[in-house]
Amino acid sequence: MSGPTLPVSDGPPSPLSTIHYPLSTAASRGCFITLEGPEGGGKSTLAPLLAEHLRGRGFAVTACAEPGGGALGQAIRGLLLNPEHTNIAPRTELLLFLAARAQLIQDTIAPALAAGQIVVSDRYSDSTLAYQAYAGGLPLEEVEAAVNSATGGLWPDPTLLLDVPPEVGLARQATRNRMENKGLEYHRRVRDGFLAQWQRHPERIRCVDAARPLEQVQAELFRHVEALVG
Repeated sequence: MSGPTLPVSDGPPSPLSTIHYPLSTAASRGCFITLEGPEGGGKSTLAPLLAEHLRGRGFAVTACAEPGGGALGQAIRGLLLNPEHTNIAPRTELLLFLAARAQLIQDTIAPALAAGQIVVSDRYSDSTLAYQAYAGGLPLEEVEAAVNSATGGLWPDPTLLLDVPPEVGLARQATRNRMENKGLEYHRRVRDGFLAQWQRHPERIRCVDAARPLEQVQAELFRHVEALVG
């Protein structure tokens, strides 16, 4: 497995004991794949490439990205990522992300999974824990409970963590939205949060070194998914 060596640095809250939440019955027939990680890891590029790769293998695939999906999700996305909104309270930020996710699950993710499709999502609940709890300072137990309430306990089958140091990832960004503008120390805590999630859930999360050239990251990503889908 590629990626950094654990344990992670000091800073994130002490993790809870590992808790597993079953997929809902309606969603359990498909396969739910999420791409996660700090800014600049290549998620928005690699998620569509992965979806196309799987379609080429003959699978029915639905691709989505967070926050977004549908008119309501896109409206919330505009609020969350607009650099002019510099005074959004941490709990407001959390609830807006979760509202967008709950709608995306209802409109897109759950129907696709119930139809037996593969869903590929650019970000999901691990991002909420990394950004709003580990980096944002909200209590981890509170954020995890809110996540499970908003999602009905729907967690991915595998998560591909595209890990990149924030100094590298942020340097790749030509323009920055409100979340990307939060500063280097914030994004260091974000990365620590993702690595802490990997440490807590190694059976679900696979860590990929995304500081490498895109072609190498893509090849490893596809190998992980090929092992899953057979």
